Amino acid sequence: MQKRTLLSLVSVLGLLASPLHAAEASAPALPTAEISVESSRSAPNDQFRAQVYHEASDSNPAELARKVNAVIAQAVQAGRAYPAVKVRTAGSNTYPVYGKNSRNIEGWRMRSTLALESREAAPLSELIGKLQQTMAVAGLNAAPSPETWKKTEDEAIADALAAFEARARLVAGSLHKKWKIKRVAVNSGNAQPPRPMVAYARAAMAADAAPAPIEAGDSPVTVNVTGEIELFE
Repeated sequence: MQKRTLLSLVSVLGLLASPLHAAEASAPALPTAEISVESSRSAPNDQFRAQVYHEASDSNPAELARKVNAVIAQAVQAGRAYPAVKVRTAGSNTYPVYGKNSRNIEGWRMRSTLALESREAAPLSELIGKLQQTMAVAGLNAAPSPETWKKTEDEAIADALAAFEARARLVAGSLHKKWKIKRVAVNSGNAQPPRPMVAYARAAMAADAAPAPIEAGDSPVTVNVTGEIELFE
């Protein structure tokens, strides 16, 4: 008897709950609005990189290597006078030189490269000027350091989120509605590539080269925020 009564009670509760579930399932979705904003800030280019190289030819590969390595060693020694500049070797290549219309090797050519990096433009510029007495500049560029980029990016994100909120308030207010965020996405992209400042494949070597001109400039940091808001009374 008790079992039948319990089953009957469960059945009645199920019937009472069914309309509630049906009402919830059939409740109309809230109207939504898409929001998209963009914010941009300028990050100072405070990290400088350069490549300098020495290239020479000789019929004797051993003598050629001795000459080129001597120039590189002198350049590394010169770099030690500039503690603000990091100097490292960046590769060396030796290849044969063939005669015209001939498969015979007439000589050898060797190229060795040094990579220079600094957070200060002045000492790097001065060092490059001195190295150009025996070496050529393959490239010189500037970009924001990772720390500077992140700081500027965080500021741009804060600006973009504030702009998103302001746009949402404007849309909802114009429709005389209240609003809440349904979804939001922040896209800051990737760091911009370094900005070339000097780039030439085979720069002429100068006996008394002046310091290399360096104009740092800025790099744009752009953030996009997209999302959807729900509108209600």
